[in-house]
Amino acid sequence: MVFGRSKRRINRILVVEDEALIAFETEYSLESEGFEVVATVDTVAEAVRVLETEPVDLALLDVTLSDGSGVEIARVAAEKGVCVVFATGSCPGDADGLAHGCLSKPFGAREVTLVVAAIERVLAGKRPRKLPPTFTLFERAFAANA
Repeated sequence: MVFGRSKRRINRILVVEDEALIAFETEYSLESEGFEVVATVDTVAEAVRVLETEPVDLALLDVTLSDGSGVEIARVAAEKGVCVVFATGSCPGDADGLAHGCLSKPFGAREVTLVVAAIERVLAGKRPRKLPPTFTLFERAFAANA
């Protein structure tokens, strides 16, 4: 097929979110778009366990969690070559060194899928077409995939 969809680079997503409603909505929107949500967890310990035992293409991370910081998870993800997007109320100061971008809360289902599409384009060596106004794409994302 000449005009078919290109193969996705991001298929398996880890969602780390301690607010149940946001976690449910994020998981639902990603699955509705055909992504596999490997796990939806709410602690650093659970997220690290998933990263150590499951293949993950992208980690969507809240920063403030009951047992620590999403920054700890981002470091583990980076060691494994997993793309990271912080989804949080306040992006950490060193976020651009750890993640491809930062999605500010509050956000909706459409923003989440646009963010994943943007990261997909970056991984393909292209500039994203459309970014949600609540998302900051870091230049590191382009340097890492140049």
